[in-house]
Amino acid sequence: MPVVDVDPDELRELTGHEEKSDEELKDDLFALGLEYEGETEDGDLQLEFGPDRLDRLSVEGVARSLRYQYGDDRGVYVPNTNNPEWTIEVDESVPEERPYVTGAVIRGVDLDDAALDSLIQLQEKLHATMGRKRAKGAIGIHDLTMLKGSVYESEGPTQRSITYRGIDPEGDQFVPLDADAAMTPAEVLTDHPTGETYADLVQEYDRYPAIYDEIGLFSFPPVINGSRTEVSTESRDLFVELTGTDQWTIDRMCNVICYALAARGATIEDVEIAYPDGTLSRPDFEVETKTVSHERIEGMLGVDLSVQDAVDLFERSGLGVDLAGDETLSEIRREEDMPSGDDTTYEVSVPPYRTDVLHPLDLVDDVGRAYGFNELDPQYPDVATVGGRHDRSKLEAAARTSLVGLGFEDLLNFHMISEAENYDRMGLDGGQTDGPRGAEPPVTITEPYSEDYTMLRTWALPSLLMVLENNTHRAYPQDLAEIGLAAHADDSENTGVAEHRTVAGVLARHDATYEDAKSRLAALCHDFDVDLETPAAEHPTFIDGRAADVVIDGETVGVIGEVHPRVLVEHDLELPVAAFEFRLDALE
Repeated sequence: MPVVDVDPDELRELTGHEEKSDEELKDDLFALGLEYEGETEDGDLQLEFGPDRLDRLSVEGVARSLRYQYGDDRGVYVPNTNNPEWTIEVDESVPEERPYVTGAVIRGVDLDDAALDSLIQLQEKLHATMGRKRAKGAIGIHDLTMLKGSVYESEGPTQRSITYRGIDPEGDQFVPLDADAAMTPAEVLTDHPTGETYADLVQEYDRYPAIYDEIGLFSFPPVINGSRTEVSTESRDLFVELTGTDQWTIDRMCNVICYALAARGATIEDVEIAYPDGTLSRPDFEVETKTVSHERIEGMLGVDLSVQDAVDLFERSGLGVDLAGDETLSEIRREEDMPSGDDTTYEVSVPPYRTDVLHPLDLVDDVGRAYGFNELDPQYPDVATVGGRHDRSKLEAAARTSLVGLGFEDLLNFHMISEAENYDRMGLDGGQTDGPRGAEPPVTITEPYSEDYTMLRTWALPSLLMVLENNTHRAYPQDLAEIGLAAHADDSENTGVAEHRTVAGVLARHDATYEDAKSRLAALCHDFDVDLETPAAEHPTFIDGRAADVVIDGETVGVIGEVHPRVLVEHDLELPVAAFEFRLDALE
């Protein structure tokens, strides 16, 4: 989950609530869904939040949400934009793998050290999330005064232009950021630290993406900008350009940046994007509308709301609202003329920086947060029967209790993972129908939001080893266990997916052995009065001769052994690890 560093003093200043203590801010932020994770050495709050609200990747975005929550701001705000003076010409030589570009001009921004740090953090967080580590979208921010535009003849007044084109890898030179000498794009990929990090994004291209002004090459997206246009605290006018593989994505990333800078008092100026087959005007501040019924809001939240209440909550969520139908809210002058909620449907306006509102339920979620989820009273449903815990849930709770009693620390990891973590780093070749445990065909995500989560895990041991990898600075021994979902593709299932609950445990210590893992497993099986056998077996994740199948009541349901040194080295682990995993339903 993304973590953003926020200066509490700056947050108080941007919200206009200097009286708020740090503890009060933490409570208010938690109500928004932002969880306090700790503080930096400089005293900044570290806030973790769901990656759906990308507009909160900066202190400006967090402050905007708080102002809505406090009722200081209401409804949809769309910044005014000035007429374009700049054009980005898209040359036909642009690599077909990265054909899209967008941008905006920012004027009159006051960048002190805090504002510049926030802008840089926002840029990198957008790269890591929506930009998918710059693969889908990359941002370049330049000092506008250092650009010399070519003359561009448009239908309106004469404009200045820069050009997005493709160039030969060994073509023109430029001085990249944090470098003292001019380099070609190919040299940047081999001799510059940032170039080495992002080389895989473009090194297979025949021509590399580049952006030119009249002076020459000044940006090599998605890798690095040139030092000539570097932004500093002295910069007042900025040129923001984004390139990527999808126009919608980079347009939304651009909107988030524009709104953050507008919160600093900047003025936004349009930029024309001149493609060979047509021209766009950007940034795209079009407001989308969605509808949701009053009945659905009340049904989902379990509260009774008047139409006035619902309108208030929408506006305090930063959304615009009107009544769907012939009569609008502005035409209703008296409160007693307000319609009842029974047959009311709302037409809700969504601001252009919100990338997460895809469905009416997203609107209900916003209303619930504005109302306050902590204010909701638990109620039994109005049905003849009252639900109870499922048998599988009871089994899971009992197994978890036994594992804790055996000294394991109970974990809850994400069910989604990357193919590299699930297979490659565990020494497995994925996609095997009759292969070793964990190597089954993956259930992949068609359009993953992050390359770290591209599939459902086929087993839980990779998740536990990732936890060990991230906790090498902690004291040992570390005995960890998890009961969770695992799944693999299976054409014999109606859904094409076979799911099961799995039990996994690891013991990391200087003397961890197969016998240690088996003794814990045997004790767990004894608690559930099932018979355990462990015939010798081979598995790529474990050491040959120190691995076995887990056979419970005559059925092979898992694997146990000492993790192979190759897998330990892959996870930067310097101590032995013994582990086991098996299906939860074997304990029934």
